[in-house]
Amino acid sequence: MTMTKALNAGLRKAMADDERVVLMGEDIGKLGGVYRVTQGLQDTYGPRRVMDTPLAESAILGTAVGLAYAGYRPVCEIQFDGFIYPAFDQIVSQVSRMHSRTAGHVLMPLVIRVPFGGGIGSAEHHSDSPEAYFAHTAGLRVVSVSDPQDAYTIIQEAIASDDPVLLFEPKRRYHLKGEVELDATLSTEDSMGRARILAEGDDVTLVTYGGLVQTCLDVARVAQDDHISIEVIDLRSLSPIDFDTVASSVNKTGRLVVTHEAAESGGIGAELAAVITERCFYSLEHAPVRVTGFDIPYPVAKLERHHLPDLDRILDGIDRALDRPNSTSGSGDQW
Repeated sequence: MTMTKALNAGLRKAMADDERVVLMGEDIGKLGGVYRVTQGLQDTYGPRRVMDTPLAESAILGTAVGLAYAGYRPVCEIQFDGFIYPAFDQIVSQVSRMHSRTAGHVLMPLVIRVPFGGGIGSAEHHSDSPEAYFAHTAGLRVVSVSDPQDAYTIIQEAIASDDPVLLFEPKRRYHLKGEVELDATLSTEDSMGRARILAEGDDVTLVTYGGLVQTCLDVARVAQDDHISIEVIDLRSLSPIDFDTVASSVNKTGRLVVTHEAAESGGIGAELAAVITERCFYSLEHAPVRVTGFDIPYPVAKLERHHLPDLDRILDGIDRALDRPNSTSGSGDQW
């Protein structure tokens, strides 16, 4: 099953289990969404539960706040990552604060689905990675998925949560196929809040999320040929971050490399590097290394392959962490 179909199946199950779940977004009804994630759901549940909205993200989120306030569980689709900014005020000023503002009397059980990241040949407003803006905002849970099984499970966990959740879906992985256990019972242990170790290793801890998870698994396989053992961690949750899992790994390996598509400055990688340095200082054999997008507006489609971290750039980051010859030194450098 592709990630697209897994998300669709997860939404379908959540809607069947709870009539309070409603979907809202641009072209999500009759068309089934730009990426067809909601295809067929309006046919099953009707236009009152799968609502095509105007092209107005602020209105979508403002309406969702009212619905959540009234006891519904709205799921809003932002058609492309770069279209989320008109709704920024609603998300940061209303969605994130309502529970605190009402001293806990009002819940905001709403989900904001955000297709994000590059790698599909589109330009800036269709290839952004804005997750750090929201991870910085108290009161929001920020999560990313990386494969079909996680997509199926976590979309349901997000809908069941009483907290507002931004779910970042890597659009270049929508067609990634994998086995999906449709009868799986939802975990009571909040799996969407826990990082997961996808490959065990002893030499370097490699942390990522979203669209780069598959790339990092490829990195780990290639590095084996050079007798380098890499532990790959999929963060899943970007706010709050499961620092315990990462710290435990770094205490074992002594080295941390973080990679993400978003710009380097002020990103998730910067927060990880800072916290792990604080928590694992005496275990570190080298300063944490970040391999990220550049601090520029997203480039035109023909240049995005130079902008996005790929296998070679991440392997170079591994070499930096191991004091091996690399692009910045030409020879081993000591921390």
